Amino acid sequence: MRGLTKRFEDGLHRLGFEIISSEHPVVPLMIRDTQKTTELVNYLFDNGILATGLNYPVVPKGDEEIRCQITADQTDNDIDYVLDVLKRHKDTR
Repeated sequence: MRGLTKRFEDGLHRLGFEIISSEHPVVPLMIRDTQKTTELVNYLFDNGILATGLNYPVVPKGDEEIRCQITADQTDNDIDYVLDVLKRHKDTR
């Protein structure tokens, strides 16, 4: 799973996303805006990706994030798909 987590984190960095890196399989994708977090969670869901958004008051304003969980059931192709969906979302902004 560490390899998948690193693949995901590296891809997020290449796309210009802010994350909190660690060896843990939960990757916080820092959005820092409640509306943008909600929009991205919905976009991911519409594309078959389950991710948890944390908005104020669960986290302080400015610390809004999406938590992505990497699991042993996922493959390189799964990670690449999520990165592609995130790239498409970013390209439309």
